[in-house]
Amino acid sequence: MTLNKKCLFLFKFFLFAAITMMALGCAVPQKPQGGPRDVTPPKLLKATPANATHNFSSKTIQLDFDEFFKLTNQYQEINISPAQEKTPEYKIKKKSLVINLKDTLQKNTTYVINFGKAIVDVDESNVLKNFTYVFSTGNHIDSLSISGSVVNVLTQQKEKDVTVMLFTLRQDSLLFGKKRPTVFTTTDTAGNFALSNLHEGYYKLYALKEASPNKIYDNENELIAFPNKTINLQNDTAGIQLNLFKQIPTKFRLSEHKFDIDGKVILIFNKPLEKPGIRVIYPPALNNDKYVDISKTRDTALIYFKNMDFDSLRIAIFNNNKPIDTTSLHKGRKETFTRNISIKTNADNGSLLKPGNDLNIISNTPIVSFDQSLIVLNEDSTTLSNYTIQNDTANLKHLTIKYRWKQNSTYTLTFNDGALTGYFGEKNKKISKKFRLDKPENYSQLTLKVTVPDATKSYVVELLNEQNTVLKSDPITKNTSLVYKNYLAGKYKVKIIYDDNGNGIWDPGSVKENRQPENIWIDKQNIVLRPNWEADQTIDIPREIKP
Repeated sequence: MTLNKKCLFLFKFFLFAAITMMALGCAVPQKPQGGPRDVTPPKLLKATPANATHNFSSKTIQLDFDEFFKLTNQYQEINISPAQEKTPEYKIKKKSLVINLKDTLQKNTTYVINFGKAIVDVDESNVLKNFTYVFSTGNHIDSLSISGSVVNVLTQQKEKDVTVMLFTLRQDSLLFGKKRPTVFTTTDTAGNFALSNLHEGYYKLYALKEASPNKIYDNENELIAFPNKTINLQNDTAGIQLNLFKQIPTKFRLSEHKFDIDGKVILIFNKPLEKPGIRVIYPPALNNDKYVDISKTRDTALIYFKNMDFDSLRIAIFNNNKPIDTTSLHKGRKETFTRNISIKTNADNGSLLKPGNDLNIISNTPIVSFDQSLIVLNEDSTTLSNYTIQNDTANLKHLTIKYRWKQNSTYTLTFNDGALTGYFGEKNKKISKKFRLDKPENYSQLTLKVTVPDATKSYVVELLNEQNTVLKSDPITKNTSLVYKNYLAGKYKVKIIYDDNGNGIWDPGSVKENRQPENIWIDKQNIVLRPNWEADQTIDIPREIKP
């Protein structure tokens, strides 16, 4: 090959290779190169007229932001105080919000537009919380403030995203629980709040943990808080603590009433009853045929009937032997139901039974009888016969097996087909449970040496596990030592209820009665129980501080 031909060949080869590489480079997808996620909400660059303008006379306000944004629930979140009869108009123009005021402004008045959580950026939905625009139609802007924090009284933790609402004393009876407040804010991530640009006067303050964001206390499941006294605002007021609680409804009602999938009747109350009772009014013969299971919280009743040959029921609900409500239910006379018997035991958690305990069996349905010949209890490979099984006459859902359990043995409890008979006459399918006896050295003893600040008052000492579940509750009125035996090694805490009425339980407050919830103090120190250990812990209950 001549030199010229060789050069031409190499040129064509490299040109082809270059074109191929470029094509492949374009075809291969590249991983997007991005920085950290944007967590910054829109920022105000300019306001026209300027924020905090005096002698305001404009009908239009323009707010320019540093990025594109959207409005979320603007007619719920954006509020102007004093309230206007004609709602302002809100328009987005690129990165600007234009507000057209439709109503006549009062003379010599400070106006505050609170945007709540309405302003949200487009890309990441970051919320510009509690942004306010302030102006005055006179030569003075109100400048007083109220600030503080919101605490969940049961957990003693500060709560974020709680609506804090302010009403003048005249507005309180007219608006609270009926309409949105004209002045409000939400707590920050640390549970703190601040209300600014307020005029001197008398106010009522509330905090509301809402189920639905309408800023109206209209749901009995919402958490509410309020201070003891009306606020006489003459100077800046700080350090207010609002204690959130769920109020017990004043009026009883049924939250739910229905037939369950297995045929039992479920009644759910909107509040606990002191001594609930159930009576079947129609058909009257069913009243003696029923079995009623009342929950420990006394706010739920499950009703079972052996005879399901009826198409309607009328049930009366009693409290302390006094009728408080009636309800009716309907079903098909020949309607079919799905019934299965299932059980759990007190050894289901890790398949370990606490030393010294009987084996407790809890059924999902009342057990009217059992056939012990169809129940098999094995210790390793040996079938046992020297155990006893008995039902709980006070609770037909409970059975108890008594036996001298041994360490290092594996037990298998089997309920063969038909061993258990439920209240509807249903039979179980084969059920097996395996468990072992836990080692005694895994348990410890704790002695709490409790000192009370005032021997004329009552307190309740509660022991909590790491999941904040109450394991033991002890009312006390004096310095005492409380001994907790056979508790698993782990971390525990102590909670104190300042039991104002001495009934041994925590009582919530009442908005109508202007009554605060009973105070709670949780000791911040963790009590660590080591295996096979006896621990002593001193608890000095602090004096109660009223909010």
